[in-house]
Amino acid sequence: MADSFHEEEVLGKAYDARLMRRLLAYLRPYWPWVLLALVAIVLYGLLQAVPPYLLKVEVDRYLDPTSASKLPPFLARYLSADAFKGILQIAFAFFLPTVLLTFFLEFAQSFTMQLVGQRVMYDLRKELFAHLQRLQLSFYDHNPVGRMVTRVTTDVDVLNELFASGMVAIFGDFFTLFSIMVVMLSLNWRLALLTFSVLPLIVLVTVAFRKAVRESYRRIRVAIARINAYLQEHITGVAVIQLFNRQERSFEEFEKVNCTHMEAYKDSILAYGLFYPTVEFLGVLAVAIILDLGGGMALKGAVTIGTAIAFIQYSQRFFRPIQDLSDKYNTLQSAMASAERIFKLLDTPVTVADPPDAQPLEKPQGRVEFRHVGFAYWDEHRVIENVSFTVEAGETVAIVGHTGAGKTTLTSLLLRFYEVQDGQVLFDDIDIRNLRLRDLRRNFGMVLQDPFLFTGTIAGNIRMGTEGISDARLRQAARHVNILNFIESLPGGFDEPVRERGATLSVGQKQLLSFARALAHDPKVLILDEATSNVDPETEALIREALRRLLANRTSLVIAHRLSTIQNASKIVVMHKGHVREVGTHQELLQKRGIYYKLYALQYKDQEAAAARNVLSVVGPGEGTPADPDPGAQATDV
Repeated sequence: MADSFHEEEVLGKAYDARLMRRLLAYLRPYWPWVLLALVAIVLYGLLQAVPPYLLKVEVDRYLDPTSASKLPPFLARYLSADAFKGILQIAFAFFLPTVLLTFFLEFAQSFTMQLVGQRVMYDLRKELFAHLQRLQLSFYDHNPVGRMVTRVTTDVDVLNELFASGMVAIFGDFFTLFSIMVVMLSLNWRLALLTFSVLPLIVLVTVAFRKAVRESYRRIRVAIARINAYLQEHITGVAVIQLFNRQERSFEEFEKVNCTHMEAYKDSILAYGLFYPTVEFLGVLAVAIILDLGGGMALKGAVTIGTAIAFIQYSQRFFRPIQDLSDKYNTLQSAMASAERIFKLLDTPVTVADPPDAQPLEKPQGRVEFRHVGFAYWDEHRVIENVSFTVEAGETVAIVGHTGAGKTTLTSLLLRFYEVQDGQVLFDDIDIRNLRLRDLRRNFGMVLQDPFLFTGTIAGNIRMGTEGISDARLRQAARHVNILNFIESLPGGFDEPVRERGATLSVGQKQLLSFARALAHDPKVLILDEATSNVDPETEALIREALRRLLANRTSLVIAHRLSTIQNASKIVVMHKGHVREVGTHQELLQKRGIYYKLYALQYKDQEAAAARNVLSVVGPGEGTPADPDPGAQATDV
C-alpha cells in the first residue's frame, strides 16, 4: 500500500525554476491584475516604513524641542512651530495618507490575487479534466482514479494558495524588509546593526522550523491520502461491510489511520507553537538591545529620542515579515510538489488520438474486419494473437469462449480504447487508426454487462448529450427494450432524477436503460457484451424479441456466455486462449464436436441439473429425473 502513496510523500524542492516558469504562464492572461497587485504590494511595503518615521518626527519636533534642530530642512518648512498644530498635522498625515492608503492597497492586492487565483484554478481544472477525457484507457489501468481526483482537487487548491496568498505576498514581505532596512540604516547605521544582531539566531530557528514542518507536512499528506482511500473504499462497499458485520473492525482500522493523521498534525502544531513565540522573543530581545544601548546613545546625544523610539517600532515591524516568510516557505514547497504532480499528469502523452491525415468516413456501411490482430496489456503477455475474422454489414456475429479468452479485448480494440499492436482492425475496409475517433465511435452502440449511469435524469442518461434525439425517438427506444412502462410509472417520467451510479434503480433496470441508450443513437454497429446477463428470463425474452427486429439490418457483435442467446447468429467465433479456434453457425459448430460443442454440452448439463433439483424438490427423490438428451438435438432457439 505504501507504493500507492509514493507521489504524496515526495515534497520536492522549495523552488523549482522550471516549474515556476510553467506556473507563471497561467498568469499571462491576467497580467493587468497581477501588475496591479504588484504595484499595490510595493506601495504597501513603502508605507510600512512611514508610521515609525512620523512618530520620530512628532517626538523630536514637538515633544523634545531640543531635537528640533536635527530635523531635515524640508520637514522644518512644512511643519508649524506651534506644537499642538504640528501634532494635528502629523496625526492627519498618519491617518489619511498612511492608514487609509494602506487599507486600500492591501484590499487591492488581496482581492486581485484571490480573483486571479480562482481563475487560474478554473483554467487548470478545465485543462486537467479535458486531458483526462482524452487519455487512453490503458492509463487508467495503471493509475487509481482517487489519485486523479486528488490532482484535480487538492493539488489545484494548493496552487491556488500559492497564487492567491503566497507568491505576491512573498515578494511583498521581501520588499517590506528591504524598505525597513534602508530606512533604519539611513537613520542610524549603528542602531540598525544592533537590531540586526539577532538575525543569525532567527536564521537558525527558521532552519530548524522548516526541517520539522517539512517532515510533519509529508506525514500529513500521506495520512490524508490514506484516509481518503480508506473512506472511498469502505463507503463504496458499505453493504458488504454490514453483511459480514465488519463495522467494528472497519472502525478500528479507520481509527488507526485517523490517529496517524492526528499525530502528524500534533507535530506540526508543536513546531508552529515553538517557532512564533521564539521569533517574538528574539524581536523583544532586539527591542531590549535598542532600549539599553539606544537609550544610552540618546542620553549622550548620539541619537535623538525620536530615533530610538522609531527603531523600537521598526524592529517590531522588521520581524513580522520574517515570520510570514517562514510560513510562505512551506506554501511554496507544497506548491512545487503539487505542480510537479499536476504537470506530470498533463505531460502524459495521449497515445490514442486522431491521425493528422485522417480519412473521411462517408456513408458508413458497418463492415468490420480483424486481420491478424495481436495485443498485450502488459509487456509480452499476449491476450489475443493472430486473430482474424470478418463481420459483414448487417450480419450478426457472436463471440464465445471461456473467461479470459480475449472476447472483450476485441471490442476495446475495435473502438480504439486501446491501440492495436499487431495486425489491423478495419471498418468499411479502412484501418481504424486512419479514422478520426469521433467518426469511428459515432457509428457504434455498446451495451455492457455492468452498465454505468450518470447523475442527472433518465432522459439525460439515454441521450448522453447527443443533439437530435427527439422525445419520440426516446420513447421508441424505451418501448423497444420494454422499459417504457416502467419509466412512465415513475413520478417524473423521463425527467425522473437518477442518483450517483443509478443507486435507486435495480441492476436489470439499469441494463435496460443502457439498451435504450444504445438504440436511441441508431448506430451502424451494435455491440452487446453480456448485455442480458443481469436481466430476468422473462425480460430477457422480451429483449431478444425486440433485438430480432432491431438487428435485422444492423451489424451486430454479440459477446455471450449463455449460448442459448446467440444460436440464431449468422456466425459464431469461438475464442480460446487468445486465438480463434472455430468459426461457423450454431449447427456447424455442434457437428464439429469441438470447443463450442463442449461449452454447449457443459452449459446444457448445468441447466438440466438445475431442472432436476427443482423436480426433486417438488416430487421427492426416486420418482425419476429427466433423461440426458443429445446436445445436438437442442439446436433451436430457447
